[in-house]
Amino acid sequence: MSAPLLQVTNLHAQYGPTKVLHGIAFEVKQGGITTILGANGAGKTTTLRAMCGMVKTQGEVRLEGQRIDGKATEDIVRLGVAHVPDGRGTFLNLTVEENLRLGAYTRKDRQQVQQDFERMYGYFPRLKERLRQQAGTLSGGEQQMLAVSRALMLRPKLLLLDEPSFGLAPRIVQEIFEIFGEISRTEGTSMLLVEQNASLALKLADHAYLLETGRVVISGSAESIRNDEAVRRSYLGY
Repeated sequence: MSAPLLQVTNLHAQYGPTKVLHGIAFEVKQGGITTILGANGAGKTTTLRAMCGMVKTQGEVRLEGQRIDGKATEDIVRLGVAHVPDGRGTFLNLTVEENLRLGAYTRKDRQQVQQDFERMYGYFPRLKERLRQQAGTLSGGEQQMLAVSRALMLRPKLLLLDEPSFGLAPRIVQEIFEIFGEISRTEGTSMLLVEQNASLALKLADHAYLLETGRVVISGSAESIRNDEAVRRSYLGY
């Protein structure tokens, strides 16, 4: 059995004096999709920010065995961690093409970068139609597609996804999640997914962790949690 891509041990995180995470542990396997579920305020977004060095932490975060806790955010990005934050995070005044080029700014393989543009248009054809359009004029769904594509232009080992379904029509959400599955299968990109739509997340992921007030209360295969009616009713609300 291969070592996990991401291994997190005894992770604490805080904003100023306010502690949000209280010693959580989880992992993401190579090529796997792990989802972190929980109510608002459980610490899901903070967990992703902790992976990127965006919040004060204690504990160990290892990527391919190498500790990344304490590193600067830009250094973590260079190691292959791409973050799609809550609220899209696109540069609204830049065009679609300019946003995508920013995603590849740490890469030196220019020829491969050009091929990756076409790869993104294969996943999201609407972006090609809107190449010269300002990101701020795109629909919510198109902005989410652009945010994901920009992150993928890094060719990441690990893709961090924060509430990718938020504010989108169900049809668009379904489309985007199907593409996440395709990217995982065909490219082997590992994903750590934070998502309010537990039903959808558990269908996509292979492993799940439930957070409650900054602590892991349940972990297991996504399938076992999806099939546990007591867990669904008590923690997931469906």
